[in-house]
Amino acid sequence: MRVLRRRGTLMSAASLFAIASCAPALVASAPAVAAPSPGFYLSLGASESVGVQPSARYPHGGFTNEGYANDLVSALASEGVNLTLTHLGCPGESTTSAISGFDRCSHASGSQLSDAVAFLKAHTNDAGLVTIDLGFNDLRPCVLQEFVNPSCASAQLAFTRENLATIVSTLRAAAGPKVTFIGLNHADPFLAYAVNRTRDLNFAAASASAITALNATLANVYSSAHIPVANVAGAFASAQATPTRLAHIGWAPLNVTRECNWTWMCPSGNVGPNIHPNDKGYQVMARAIEQALPQSFFATQNTPSN
Repeated sequence: MRVLRRRGTLMSAASLFAIASCAPALVASAPAVAAPSPGFYLSLGASESVGVQPSARYPHGGFTNEGYANDLVSALASEGVNLTLTHLGCPGESTTSAISGFDRCSHASGSQLSDAVAFLKAHTNDAGLVTIDLGFNDLRPCVLQEFVNPSCASAQLAFTRENLATIVSTLRAAAGPKVTFIGLNHADPFLAYAVNRTRDLNFAAASASAITALNATLANVYSSAHIPVANVAGAFASAQATPTRLAHIGWAPLNVTRECNWTWMCPSGNVGPNIHPNDKGYQVMARAIEQALPQSFFATQNTPSN
Protein backbone atom coordinates (compact mmCIF):
# COMPACT_ATOMS: atom_id res chain seq x y z
CA MET A 1 0.00 0.00 0.00
CA ARG A 2 1.26 3.46 -0.93
CA VAL A 3 2.17 5.50 2.15
CA LEU A 4 1.85 9.30 2.37
CA ARG A 5 4.03 11.40 4.65
CA ARG A 6 2.62 14.58 6.20
CA ARG A 7 4.48 16.55 8.83
CA GLY A 8 6.47 13.51 9.85
CA THR A 9 3.36 11.36 10.33
CA LEU A 10 2.86 8.24 8.29
CA MET A 11 -0.68 8.03 6.84
CA SER A 12 -1.99 5.39 4.54
CA ALA A 13 -4.10 6.42 1.58
CA ALA A 14 -6.99 4.40 3.04
CA SER A 15 -6.76 6.28 6.34
CA LEU A 16 -6.69 9.61 4.52
CA PHE A 17 -9.79 8.66 2.53
CA ALA A 18 -11.62 7.67 5.71
CA ILE A 19 -10.84 11.02 7.35
CA ALA A 20 -11.84 12.97 4.25
CA SER A 21 -15.14 11.14 3.97
CA CYS A 22 -16.07 12.17 7.52
CA ALA A 23 -15.26 15.84 6.99
CA PRO A 24 -17.97 18.30 5.93
CA ALA A 25 -18.22 18.56 2.18
CA LEU A 26 -16.81 21.77 0.75
CA VAL A 27 -19.10 23.23 -1.92
CA ALA A 28 -19.24 26.54 -3.68
CA SER A 29 -21.33 29.05 -1.74
CA ALA A 30 -24.71 29.76 -3.33
CA PRO A 31 -25.34 33.42 -4.08
CA ALA A 32 -27.39 35.09 -1.35
CA VAL A 33 -30.98 35.85 -2.31
CA ALA A 34 -31.79 39.47 -1.56
CA ALA A 35 -34.85 40.04 0.57
CA PRO A 36 -37.49 42.23 -1.01
CA SER A 37 -36.84 45.85 -0.13
CA PRO A 38 -39.76 48.02 1.00
CA GLY A 39 -41.74 49.28 -1.93
CA PHE A 40 -42.92 52.83 -2.34
CA TYR A 41 -46.36 54.35 -2.16
CA LEU A 42 -46.75 57.62 -4.07
CA SER A 43 -49.99 59.37 -3.14
CA LEU A 44 -51.16 61.93 -5.71
CA GLY A 45 -54.21 64.14 -5.63
CA ALA A 46 -55.90 66.89 -3.69
CA SER A 47 -56.71 67.42 0.00
CA GLU A 48 -58.04 63.92 0.70
CA SER A 49 -54.81 62.42 -0.58
CA VAL A 50 -52.92 64.16 2.25
CA GLY A 51 -55.50 63.41 4.95
CA VAL A 52 -56.91 66.90 5.48
CA GLN A 53 -59.42 67.17 8.34
CA PRO A 54 -60.83 70.13 10.26
CA SER A 55 -60.00 70.72 13.91
CA ALA A 56 -60.61 73.35 16.56
CA ARG A 57 -57.30 74.95 15.61
CA TYR A 58 -57.84 74.59 11.85
CA PRO A 59 -61.61 74.67 11.33
CA HIS A 60 -61.24 74.73 7.55
CA GLY A 61 -58.91 71.75 7.59
CA GLY A 62 -55.27 70.89 8.06
CA PHE A 63 -52.88 68.09 7.15
CA THR A 64 -53.08 64.97 9.32
CA ASN A 65 -51.46 61.54 9.48
CA GLU A 66 -54.90 59.93 9.64
CA GLY A 67 -55.66 59.96 5.91
CA TYR A 68 -56.38 56.98 3.71
CA ALA A 69 -52.77 56.75 2.51
CA ASN A 70 -51.52 56.35 6.09
CA ASP A 71 -54.28 53.86 6.85
CA LEU A 72 -53.46 51.83 3.75
CA VAL A 73 -49.76 51.64 4.61
CA SER A 74 -50.67 50.32 8.08
CA ALA A 75 -53.17 47.80 6.70
CA LEU A 76 -50.73 46.41 4.14
CA ALA A 77 -47.92 46.24 6.71
CA SER A 78 -50.11 43.90 8.78
CA GLU A 79 -50.19 41.64 5.70
CA GLY A 80 -46.41 41.71 5.31
CA VAL A 81 -46.30 44.34 2.56
CA ASN A 82 -44.13 47.26 3.62
CA LEU A 83 -44.41 50.53 1.73
CA THR A 84 -42.64 53.85 2.21
CA LEU A 85 -45.21 56.63 1.80
CA THR A 86 -44.52 59.81 -0.17
CA HIS A 87 -47.17 62.52 -0.35
CA LEU A 88 -47.21 64.85 -3.35
CA GLY A 89 -50.88 65.85 -3.10
CA CYS A 90 -51.97 69.45 -2.78
CA PRO A 91 -55.22 70.77 -1.23
CA GLY A 92 -57.49 72.27 -3.85
CA GLU A 93 -55.71 70.50 -6.70
CA SER A 94 -57.60 69.99 -9.95
CA THR A 95 -56.47 68.05 -12.98
CA THR A 96 -55.58 71.39 -14.60
CA SER A 97 -53.43 72.66 -11.73
CA ALA A 98 -51.78 69.24 -11.28
CA ILE A 99 -50.36 69.72 -14.77
CA SER A 100 -49.68 73.46 -14.71
CA GLY A 101 -48.44 73.83 -11.13
CA PHE A 102 -50.65 76.87 -10.55
CA ASP A 103 -51.77 75.86 -7.07
CA ARG A 104 -51.09 76.68 -3.42
CA CYS A 105 -48.20 74.22 -3.03
CA SER A 106 -44.51 74.41 -3.83
CA HIS A 107 -43.09 71.92 -6.32
CA ALA A 108 -39.47 70.96 -6.86
CA SER A 109 -40.06 70.39 -10.57
CA GLY A 110 -42.81 72.91 -11.26
CA SER A 111 -46.01 70.92 -10.72
CA GLN A 112 -47.40 67.89 -8.94
CA LEU A 113 -47.27 65.93 -12.18
CA SER A 114 -43.66 66.82 -12.94
CA ASP A 115 -42.64 66.02 -9.35
CA ALA A 116 -44.34 62.64 -9.69
CA VAL A 117 -42.54 61.96 -12.96
CA ALA A 118 -39.19 62.78 -11.35
CA PHE A 119 -39.99 60.48 -8.43
CA LEU A 120 -40.97 57.58 -10.68
CA LYS A 121 -37.87 57.93 -12.85
CA ALA A 122 -35.73 57.84 -9.71
CA HIS A 123 -37.43 54.57 -8.68
CA THR A 124 -37.62 52.88 -12.05
CA ASN A 125 -36.39 49.53 -10.70
CA ASP A 126 -38.50 49.54 -7.56
CA ALA A 127 -41.87 47.98 -6.83
CA GLY A 128 -44.44 50.55 -5.92
CA LEU A 129 -48.00 51.80 -5.74
CA VAL A 130 -49.38 55.07 -7.11
CA THR A 131 -52.87 56.31 -6.23
CA ILE A 132 -54.46 59.11 -8.24
CA ASP A 133 -57.18 61.10 -6.47
CA LEU A 134 -58.21 63.92 -8.80
CA GLY A 135 -61.37 65.24 -10.41
CA PHE A 136 -63.50 66.43 -7.50
CA ASN A 137 -62.06 69.94 -7.55
CA ASP A 138 -62.67 70.16 -11.28
CA LEU A 139 -66.37 70.32 -10.40
CA ARG A 140 -66.10 72.70 -7.45
CA PRO A 141 -66.59 75.89 -9.52
CA CYS A 142 -69.90 74.40 -10.71
CA VAL A 143 -71.14 73.43 -7.22
CA LEU A 144 -71.17 76.64 -5.24
CA GLN A 145 -73.60 78.34 -2.87
CA GLU A 146 -75.87 75.30 -2.81
CA PHE A 147 -76.42 75.36 -6.55
CA VAL A 148 -75.23 73.02 -9.31
CA ASN A 149 -74.67 74.57 -12.73
CA PRO A 150 -75.25 71.74 -15.25
CA SER A 151 -73.66 73.49 -18.23
CA CYS A 152 -70.62 74.36 -16.15
CA ALA A 153 -70.35 70.74 -14.97
CA SER A 154 -70.56 69.41 -18.51
CA ALA A 155 -67.80 71.73 -19.72
CA GLN A 156 -65.56 70.98 -16.75
CA LEU A 157 -65.88 67.22 -17.17
CA ALA A 158 -64.66 67.54 -20.74
CA PHE A 159 -61.50 69.15 -19.36
CA THR A 160 -61.28 66.44 -16.69
CA ARG A 161 -61.35 63.71 -19.31
CA GLU A 162 -58.60 65.32 -21.38
CA ASN A 163 -56.39 66.33 -18.47
CA LEU A 164 -56.65 63.04 -16.61
CA ALA A 165 -55.77 61.10 -19.76
CA THR A 166 -52.66 63.26 -20.08
CA ILE A 167 -51.74 62.75 -16.43
CA VAL A 168 -52.19 58.98 -16.60
CA SER A 169 -50.22 58.53 -19.82
CA THR A 170 -47.39 60.75 -18.53
CA LEU A 171 -47.13 58.82 -15.27
CA ARG A 172 -47.26 55.49 -17.04
CA ALA A 173 -44.42 56.49 -19.36
CA ALA A 174 -42.23 57.44 -16.37
CA ALA A 175 -42.99 54.38 -14.22
CA GLY A 176 -40.98 51.19 -14.04
CA PRO A 177 -42.44 47.75 -14.78
CA LYS A 178 -43.23 46.96 -11.13
CA VAL A 179 -45.49 49.93 -10.43
CA THR A 180 -49.23 49.50 -9.80
CA PHE A 181 -51.63 52.38 -10.43
CA ILE A 182 -55.01 52.78 -8.71
CA GLY A 183 -57.49 55.55 -9.47
CA LEU A 184 -60.05 56.75 -6.95
CA ASN A 185 -63.61 57.79 -7.67
CA HIS A 186 -65.53 60.09 -5.32
CA ALA A 187 -68.30 59.97 -2.75
CA ASP A 188 -70.71 62.91 -2.58
CA PRO A 189 -70.39 64.90 0.66
CA PHE A 190 -73.06 67.32 -0.57
CA LEU A 191 -75.70 64.63 0.02
CA ALA A 192 -75.47 65.63 3.67
CA TYR A 193 -77.13 68.94 2.80
CA ALA A 194 -80.40 67.02 2.86
CA VAL A 195 -80.24 66.75 6.66
CA ASN A 196 -77.62 69.14 7.99
CA ARG A 197 -78.35 72.70 9.03
CA THR A 198 -79.36 73.75 5.51
CA ARG A 199 -81.96 71.00 4.82
CA ASP A 200 -81.58 71.58 1.07
CA LEU A 201 -82.99 68.47 -0.64
CA ASN A 202 -82.81 69.99 -4.12
CA PHE A 203 -79.11 70.75 -3.85
CA ALA A 204 -78.37 67.28 -2.47
CA ALA A 205 -80.17 65.65 -5.41
CA ALA A 206 -78.46 67.89 -7.98
CA SER A 207 -75.04 67.19 -6.49
CA ALA A 208 -75.65 63.44 -6.78
CA SER A 209 -76.16 63.79 -10.53
CA ALA A 210 -72.98 65.85 -10.89
CA ILE A 211 -70.82 63.43 -8.88
CA THR A 212 -72.26 60.46 -10.79
CA ALA A 213 -71.26 62.13 -14.06
CA LEU A 214 -67.79 62.82 -12.65
CA ASN A 215 -67.30 59.19 -11.62
CA ALA A 216 -68.43 57.99 -15.05
CA THR A 217 -65.80 60.25 -16.63
CA LEU A 218 -63.09 58.97 -14.31
CA ALA A 219 -64.09 55.34 -14.93
CA ASN A 220 -63.82 55.87 -18.67
CA VAL A 221 -60.31 57.31 -18.48
CA TYR A 222 -59.00 54.73 -16.02
CA SER A 223 -60.59 51.86 -17.90
CA SER A 224 -58.98 53.00 -21.15
CA ALA A 225 -55.61 52.94 -19.37
CA HIS A 226 -56.33 49.54 -17.73
CA ILE A 227 -56.09 51.09 -14.27
CA PRO A 228 -58.30 49.63 -11.49
CA VAL A 229 -60.61 52.04 -9.69
CA ALA A 230 -61.07 52.13 -5.93
CA ASN A 231 -64.83 52.41 -5.59
CA VAL A 232 -65.07 55.02 -2.85
CA ALA A 233 -68.56 56.00 -4.01
CA GLY A 234 -69.68 52.40 -3.60
CA ALA A 235 -68.12 52.13 -0.15
CA PHE A 236 -70.05 55.24 0.90
CA ALA A 237 -73.23 53.76 -0.66
CA SER A 238 -73.63 56.92 -2.74
CA ALA A 239 -76.43 55.40 -4.84
CA GLN A 240 -78.31 53.66 -2.01
CA ALA A 241 -81.32 55.35 -0.42
CA THR A 242 -82.33 52.57 1.97
CA PRO A 243 -83.83 54.20 5.09
CA THR A 244 -81.52 54.04 8.13
CA ARG A 245 -81.44 55.62 11.56
CA LEU A 246 -79.20 58.68 11.84
CA ALA A 247 -78.34 59.96 15.32
CA HIS A 248 -80.05 63.24 16.26
CA ILE A 249 -81.90 63.23 12.92
CA GLY A 250 -84.11 60.14 12.70
CA TRP A 251 -84.68 58.27 9.47
CA ALA A 252 -82.43 59.16 6.54
CA PRO A 253 -81.25 57.48 3.32
CA LEU A 254 -78.19 55.24 3.74
CA ASN A 255 -76.06 57.41 1.45
CA VAL A 256 -76.90 60.51 3.49
CA THR A 257 -76.27 58.69 6.77
CA ARG A 258 -72.82 57.58 5.70
CA GLU A 259 -71.85 61.07 4.57
CA CYS A 260 -72.91 62.39 7.97
CA ASN A 261 -71.16 59.61 9.90
CA TRP A 262 -67.98 59.41 7.82
CA THR A 263 -67.31 63.07 6.97
CA TRP A 264 -67.40 66.42 8.76
CA MET A 265 -70.56 67.55 6.98
CA CYS A 266 -73.03 67.20 9.85
CA PRO A 267 -71.33 67.88 13.21
CA SER A 268 -72.32 70.96 15.15
CA GLY A 269 -69.79 73.59 16.16
CA ASN A 270 -67.27 75.50 14.11
CA VAL A 271 -65.76 72.56 12.21
CA GLY A 272 -68.62 71.89 9.83
CA PRO A 273 -70.01 71.51 7.38
CA ASN A 274 -66.67 70.37 5.93
CA ILE A 275 -66.45 68.01 2.94
CA HIS A 276 -63.46 66.02 4.19
CA PRO A 277 -63.74 62.50 5.64
CA ASN A 278 -63.18 61.88 9.32
CA ASP A 279 -60.99 59.05 10.65
CA LYS A 280 -63.67 56.46 9.90
CA GLY A 281 -64.24 57.80 6.41
CA TYR A 282 -60.55 57.65 5.57
CA GLN A 283 -60.39 54.07 6.86
CA VAL A 284 -63.25 53.17 4.52
CA MET A 285 -61.39 54.76 1.61
CA ALA A 286 -58.25 52.80 2.46
CA ARG A 287 -60.21 49.54 2.37
CA ALA A 288 -61.65 50.48 -1.02
CA ILE A 289 -58.14 50.97 -2.38
CA GLU A 290 -56.90 47.71 -0.86
CA GLN A 291 -59.81 45.83 -2.43
CA ALA A 292 -58.91 47.26 -5.84
CA LEU A 293 -55.29 46.08 -5.71
CA PRO A 294 -54.62 43.35 -8.29
CA GLN A 295 -52.73 40.18 -7.46
CA SER A 296 -49.85 41.43 -9.59
CA PHE A 297 -49.24 44.15 -6.98
CA PHE A 298 -48.63 41.60 -4.25
CA ALA A 299 -46.44 39.53 -6.57
CA THR A 300 -44.15 42.47 -7.32
CA GLN A 301 -43.79 43.22 -3.61
CA ASN A 302 -42.17 39.80 -3.18
CA THR A 303 -39.68 40.36 -5.99
CA PRO A 304 -36.25 41.75 -4.97
CA SER A 305 -35.38 45.10 -6.54
CA ASN A 306 -32.45 45.18 -8.95
